[in-house]
Amino acid sequence: MNDKHYLLRSIQIAAENVARGGQPFGAVLVRDGQVLAEGVNETYLAHDPTAHAEIQALRHASQAVKSSHHAGSTMYASGIPCPMCMAAMIASGVERVVYCADDEQGEPFGWSTESFYKKMQQDFGKQGVKMEHLPLPEKRQVYEAWQARFGQGSQQD
Repeated sequence: MNDKHYLLRSIQIAAENVARGGQPFGAVLVRDGQVLAEGVNETYLAHDPTAHAEIQALRHASQAVKSSHHAGSTMYASGIPCPMCMAAMIASGVERVVYCADDEQGEPFGWSTESFYKKMQQDFGKQGVKMEHLPLPEKRQVYEAWQARFGQGSQQD
């Protein structure tokens, strides 16, 4: 299989999602020539602003393989991933992203990531959401309990 094959699959499931009344995005997560999971934008169904196609694919893959780490995988996306999806892919170790529609193609239909990326380039706290830091000593106890259970520097799935 090649990139075009998986990218066409992401477009196909996006089209199927539109036919069901959904949004025009699909994603396929692949590792070593094996499809780990697929996802479509389900924000309208789940009433969940994080239910983008790429994140749904990551969720499904993580549940299937019982790990949130997807090193060595490639995400095939029907549209350019937004900053949230990119952050999730980076955090999970996705090695490569192949996407079809860019902002120029999506913008006439109301689908552009450009403004989101511009906001995310702003300094922390200046992205349009009011941030307040209220440090409490109780949080340290949670970190200490985690460290006692899992060890220094360990990140568990």
